[in-house]
Amino acid sequence: MSLSSGLIAAVALAYMAIMFAIAFYGDRRSAPLPPRVRAWVYSLSLAVYCSSWTFFGAVGQAAEQLWSFLPIYLGPILLLVGAPWVLQKMVMISKQENITSIADFIAARYGKSQSLAVVVALICMVGVLPYIALQLKGIVLGVNLLIGAGADAMGVRAQDTALIVSLVLALFTIVFGTRNLDATEHHRGMVLAIAFESLVKLFAFLAVGAYVTYGLYDGFDDLFDQAMLAPRLEEYWKETVNWPSMVVQTGVAMMAIICLPRQFHVTVVENIDPQDLRLAKWVFPAYLALAALFVVPIALAGQMLLPSSVLPDSFVISLPLAQAHPALALLAFIGGASAATGMVIVASVALSTMVSNDMLLPWLLRRNNAERPFEVFRQWMLSVRRVSIVAILLLAYVSYRLLGSTASLATIGQIAFAAVTQLAPAMLGALYWKQANRRGVFAGLAAG
Repeated sequence: MSLSSGLIAAVALAYMAIMFAIAFYGDRRSAPLPPRVRAWVYSLSLAVYCSSWTFFGAVGQAAEQLWSFLPIYLGPILLLVGAPWVLQKMVMISKQENITSIADFIAARYGKSQSLAVVVALICMVGVLPYIALQLKGIVLGVNLLIGAGADAMGVRAQDTALIVSLVLALFTIVFGTRNLDATEHHRGMVLAIAFESLVKLFAFLAVGAYVTYGLYDGFDDLFDQAMLAPRLEEYWKETVNWPSMVVQTGVAMMAIICLPRQFHVTVVENIDPQDLRLAKWVFPAYLALAALFVVPIALAGQMLLPSSVLPDSFVISLPLAQAHPALALLAFIGGASAATGMVIVASVALSTMVSNDMLLPWLLRRNNAERPFEVFRQWMLSVRRVSIVAILLLAYVSYRLLGSTASLATIGQIAFAAVTQLAPAMLGALYWKQANRRGVFAGLAAG
């Protein structure tokens, strides 16, 4: 089964148009959202954490080793249910100090050190570029599958797809992330669109999972019984869990919730009222639990029903396609694309904010532009942001080309997580350790 590229493009464009409409409505609305609605929107926007790695890559991980996908879900759940005060404290401090990015936050807590802000911004850049490349890879994977090319095809066509996707995302981000300069950096329209995307990707994943579990099998028990007896899975059941690695990865995922630039942006910068965290600390873990529900069934069914040449990362789309359900496959693609675009948009806004506020702004202020009116200054800042968003996405495209077709989505994701976790000691020091000093943070980051 394959679909025409025209149809895929039409569906993707229609979806983008809906996103534009939602974001536009959110920006244009003069009255603030009612508190209940706002708290739900905020809670759902935290699910920007679930990128195409969680959508496609978790199944790929589970197909290699049954429970290896769990740490990415467990980390945030443990932090939010067990220690929600960490996030509450981050939000409270950021409200007092008018914090606009993670670089800003760390620098503000260590004597407003400019050089520290620049170092943090650079670490974020290095960590996030392969992560954005991973999202491009996820979208290209989906397109390749739907048009009937190989999942790992890296020909001219895949590269064109990736480049077009990068440019469309850059456009979307510029329209919604850099409309105006707001001292608080709130992007209400963008957050509304991200919350909507979170619902779409969850719905798409649950739809595929339910179809596999209850359409192809008689529920969880039947699926597991058949998998236990499947000759193809004999070796697979002998794989043992690598506990030390699982524990470390869970710890890294806990830190990622605090340190990922996009996560910091939605959790802290876009927070309008700290009270919203009360709902978020239950909604977001519940969301993650639902997102993890069908990972194992899809991974097992994919191994039983699909030829061994099929990439595990592609099971979410390949299973419906193989069973001649193109509409479900298309829904899965939209879900995966949602997961990817949400992450790219917020990460690009967060990075461009760091470039303009933590790198460029101090330099402009030092050059004593007092005689320049604010209007000119504002245009400069907005232009810098727009240019940096395009540059970030083009660099991500270059990373995508360099990564090639070999690395799995999960491996790239883990490298990005590890890079950003370098910031964790500095963050925790900023929150809880009064004696922490700048030199120590520099030493730690340099060593990292």
